[in-house]
Amino acid sequence: MTLQSSHPPSFFAPSRRLLLAGLGAVATLPALAQFRVEVSGVGLTQLPIAIAPFRGEAQAPQKAAAIVQADLERSGQFRAVDTTGALLDETSRPDVALWRQKAADSLVSGSMTRLADGRYDVRFRLWDVVRGQDLGGQSYVVVQADLRLVAHRIADFVYEKLTGEKGIFSTRLAYVTKTGSRYTLWVADADGENAQAALASPEPIISPAWSPSGGQIAYVSFESRKPVVYVHDVASGRRRLIANFRGSNSAPAWAPDGRSLAVTLSRDGNSQLYTIDANGGEPRRLMQSSGIDTEPVYSADGKSIYFVSDRGGAPQIYRVPVSGGAPERITFDGSYNISPALSPDGHWLAYISRMSGAFKLHVMDLTNGTVRSITDSNADESPSFAPNSRLIVYATQQQGRESLMTTTLDGKIKARLAGQSGDIREPDWGPFQKQ
Repeated sequence: MTLQSSHPPSFFAPSRRLLLAGLGAVATLPALAQFRVEVSGVGLTQLPIAIAPFRGEAQAPQKAAAIVQADLERSGQFRAVDTTGALLDETSRPDVALWRQKAADSLVSGSMTRLADGRYDVRFRLWDVVRGQDLGGQSYVVVQADLRLVAHRIADFVYEKLTGEKGIFSTRLAYVTKTGSRYTLWVADADGENAQAALASPEPIISPAWSPSGGQIAYVSFESRKPVVYVHDVASGRRRLIANFRGSNSAPAWAPDGRSLAVTLSRDGNSQLYTIDANGGEPRRLMQSSGIDTEPVYSADGKSIYFVSDRGGAPQIYRVPVSGGAPERITFDGSYNISPALSPDGHWLAYISRMSGAFKLHVMDLTNGTVRSITDSNADESPSFAPNSRLIVYATQQQGRESLMTTTLDGKIKARLAGQSGDIREPDWGPFQKQ
């Protein structure tokens, strides 16, 4: 699949970045793009955990225990222990000897109770089976629509208690589908479920990018028959025009402070990098180049911008100070490297490399330059890191259809988020949500 002719760099032809488009809020659209999660692979070290069915969840529209288990398994850090026949809730101390025999290191139990006003009271407790310790729990009273979010927050609690790192299960994904001639931008849970349409249009839009606050998404719309950059408010559906200069306006990327964006503009000739205020205004050019510079992304500290350029004859990834100056080449393995994504902790660079005609996801350790290919698929694109830097979401093709995948950084645990309809592309992982 090739790109629209208004995409400046011809070397992006294999990347399927034609998706999205958006005009006004379309919150009334049904959530058609539901997913199922299929986890595969085995990690070197996984914590065995038992997640018992929550008391009362059989009568609830969402099964909290199953959602928590899927979240934890997808992280690559946990292995589920069979809980068949378990009758537990958060109010009583479990028989830890029994769970030790089942080789569980920890146990989650809980309950879901429908209240008279239609809301649900959801409670849980986490146990250290090895030490016989109560590790705490929480309770929530929520409307039915928030039951999935509560389950994700339970998984976040468990993940943080047992690993010492913040969980990402209550964060959100943005992605795009194309069904027939219709392009839709979806905002979904981190497992791909509970998808809600944010934008819909017959015209393509590309490059959705979450703001650091998680309240806005920048994107490029083709509705005026050329690429134009907008910022869309997720809650209200309102948007504002950021860049509509002569030529192409594309590839928006937020600065970590949310006050500005890097964009690719061809207003002065070739596609070049600029920064622009998040409310619009006059852009500032970063540097001069005789080649094509595009796909900017900020480093976590906001001091550098990584980007793709063919200035050396073929696309490679470079880095330049945010104030401009001389760029430094970053990728040297392979003759064709695009789509940089930086981990929030500043340690990893994910990108797509063409190898013998196949486009594969690679990860570079920025501390020592070590690179590894972590997929066995041949049409990977659009990597994006989870906000805790532990997982990557990307688009790929499997069995002739496009789908989203998540993977651990070593490639050992992958989860396929399979959409029920439409081509699925351009995922972007949102930031941590405010509780």
